[in-house]
Amino acid sequence: LAPAFPFREVQLKLDVDPKQQFEILPELGRGTFGTVFHCREKGTGLELAAKIVPYKKKKDRGDMVREIDIMSCLHHPRLIQLYDAFDYENKFYVILELIQGGELFERVIDDDFVLTEKACAVFMRQICEGMEYIHSRSIIHLDMKPENILCLTKTGNRIKIIDFGFARRYDPGKKLQVMFGTAEFAAPEVLNFDEIYFY
Repeated sequence: LAPAFPFREVQLKLDVDPKQQFEILPELGRGTFGTVFHCREKGTGLELAAKIVPYKKKKDRGDMVREIDIMSCLHHPRLIQLYDAFDYENKFYVILELIQGGELFERVIDDDFVLTEKACAVFMRQICEGMEYIHSRSIIHLDMKPENILCLTKTGNRIKIIDFGFARRYDPGKKLQVMFGTAEFAAPEVLNFDEIYFY
């Protein structure tokens, strides 16, 4: 399947109401930082997802600006694609590719799904392709976990890596240490606040 839209370089729009361009439709899901809604571009009818993230602090705003900046330069079929981004009335509206297949983890534990070795290899190859590309752009994801791998469709076996909220650019000339992530899936270097690398 061809992507729903060509890869785009996205510039954050300030003080522009996204509802002028996009119709916000029913909620798709909720996370720690924001809510994801189905949405539709008014001019083209293109179906997308809108992640709406309210913020109060300067740091929270800075985190979202960094996430949008990182996503804007990641153009690969194994990664969720950014379509547009707005900073309006203390909320970020991050317009994303719509992915409707659900979490890979939920699919493979379903009683009706037969998980074969071949299927595992197909999923793992795609995850590795996505990670190889992210690393080739000098970016580290830092939150790889089952919930952040979605299936493109309900029945197909193509996946997308999502959620670049913890991602960081890697500069080999600077020591990178972080103290965040999902504890069950974080590397020992993160938990020990040691210097981190791609691995």
